[in-house]
Amino acid sequence: MRKSFLLALPLLAAAPLLAQGGAPQLPGQADPARVAAGTYTVDNHHAQVQWTVNHFGFNDYFGIFGQPTGSLTIDSAKPNDAKVSVTLPVAELATSRADLTKHMQGADFLDAAKFPTAKFESTKVEATGTKAKITGNLTLLGVTKPVVLDAEFTGAGNNPMSQKATIGFKATTAIKRSDWGMTKFVPFVSDDVKINISIAFEK
Repeated sequence: MRKSFLLALPLLAAAPLLAQGGAPQLPGQADPARVAAGTYTVDNHHAQVQWTVNHFGFNDYFGIFGQPTGSLTIDSAKPNDAKVSVTLPVAELATSRADLTKHMQGADFLDAAKFPTAKFESTKVEATGTKAKITGNLTLLGVTKPVVLDAEFTGAGNNPMSQKATIGFKATTAIKRSDWGMTKFVPFVSDDVKINISIAFEK
């Protein structure tokens, strides 16, 4: 009985949306007017950072960091004043194989035992409509270097499950891992690392 009730919760939460008639409306919409000014925290149940590297010129492989923490301060009337800070727990790296995950967390690459977190902190935001270039400092392996994120606002609204105001973004960037001292196996494992970010914040 309890299991059936838990499975039904998402349907119960969505019922008001379905009851409006016609096609159901998603709670999140890419409308800046929906963004309430203030400080939000990372919804780390629904935030992921993916990295991709090339292996020996044969194919790309990737991994994902989950459970980030951090905050976003934003006012849609003054988007260039936004500030974001996100910390990634390196130990929460996931790949398709346990041995690959262990290798990536080892001293050859992320050295998680010595450097358990990576952090991005913005220094400048240049917004145009629903897109922005976010300049900031990435600290990885104890080294801090500037990076630029190409970000896009993807939605805002009230989360029907948590009942919290939520806003979402996606972003991309590319770095050379050697800039942070991660030189092992370059160029056989590519120096260039592509990064894709999907992140939600709530208040």
